[in-house]
Amino acid sequence: MSLARAVNDLHRALIQHLELSGETGLNEARLSTLADQLIREQPLGMPVTEVENLIKSVVHRMIGWGPLTPLLQDASVTEIMVNGTHSLYVERGGKLESLPNEFFDDEEILQVINRMVSQVGRRIDAASPLVDARLPDGSRINAIIAPLSLSGPVLTIRRFPEKPLSLDDLIRQETLSRNMADFLRAAIEARLNIVISGGAGSGKTTTLNALASCIPSTERLITIEDAAEMRITHPHLVALESRPPNIEGKGEIPLRLLLKNALRMRPDRILVGEIRGAEALDMLQAMNTGHRGSLTTVHANAPLESLLRIETMTLMADVELPLAAVREQVRQAIHLVLQQERLKDGRRKIVAIHALNNDRDPSVETYKLEPLFIYDKTERAFQAQGTLPPAQKKLFEER
Repeated sequence: MSLARAVNDLHRALIQHLELSGETGLNEARLSTLADQLIREQPLGMPVTEVENLIKSVVHRMIGWGPLTPLLQDASVTEIMVNGTHSLYVERGGKLESLPNEFFDDEEILQVINRMVSQVGRRIDAASPLVDARLPDGSRINAIIAPLSLSGPVLTIRRFPEKPLSLDDLIRQETLSRNMADFLRAAIEARLNIVISGGAGSGKTTTLNALASCIPSTERLITIEDAAEMRITHPHLVALESRPPNIEGKGEIPLRLLLKNALRMRPDRILVGEIRGAEALDMLQAMNTGHRGSLTTVHANAPLESLLRIETMTLMADVELPLAAVREQVRQAIHLVLQQERLKDGRRKIVAIHALNNDRDPSVETYKLEPLFIYDKTERAFQAQGTLPPAQKKLFEER
């Protein structure tokens, strides 16, 4: 008998036993004992090691994360992608790896998804077929099901290190150089507003966590996220998380409302996990009204593109502002842009640090960016470039 069929049969037998006995509230140890008893009553002729794996698989299917449980216990796995029952991929060391998909059917995947999202008060069903949530260990999950997904239930889990990485850790991983790290520590101390730009999976949140760890412990820090994934160790931290609408379409608390409320909470610095829409306007206003040293991330492929995206998202707000006024807010609010990439070999690098020059230059149509550090992909080396613009230089001198 194949292991997959044995798991299915034992799972069915265990459910029938529990229905007849009326036993509830079982933990992993009790379920394992019951499964072992059922196997002894009907020996399967399997080696002891396979029997142990069979029991673990059934228990994980009933109260854990099903076939994903061992992957979520594997520290080398940084991302898990379940594409219905068709395929399963994981990311290790920045590279994708295909694994056997041990889910029996779509219903089993749905059970695991519902078990995950219900822990943080989220839901997924035909009326609300996509969801962002997080696991107790801080892993971020995204799920999308029919009718939006034509491939069956699709589950993506992004995992983070148990211990948040510091700038020194990123230096050891060669994400940035020692000179870049020293500069960024000084920039945090000087309370420069920083935008971390990059594509999905480029390491923006990891860098945000590392920079946040440099914020002095005497300051009050407020984080705002859609699904909490920042892992910051700070003595005066207030973490806020948005809320989606309920089943009646009511009760939504968007990032914009949290940002406005955060301004009334006496923050020294505000960290927004990622700006994706009209909340960009509120973030710029916070940076421009006494909350210097704030940090955020944005999806973009280059420093200039990140500023243009912020500009576009600001124009999405329900406030009619001329483009010239928006650009002036961006110029005055943002001091540094970090560009992060995941290279072809899976390594993550801060490939550029640019300073935004807030001097109006008629010869520059949009924004004037001054490169401070770059990563030369040909030489495979970090290189220092220009100098700070006057506005940022003044902030460094005042720190």
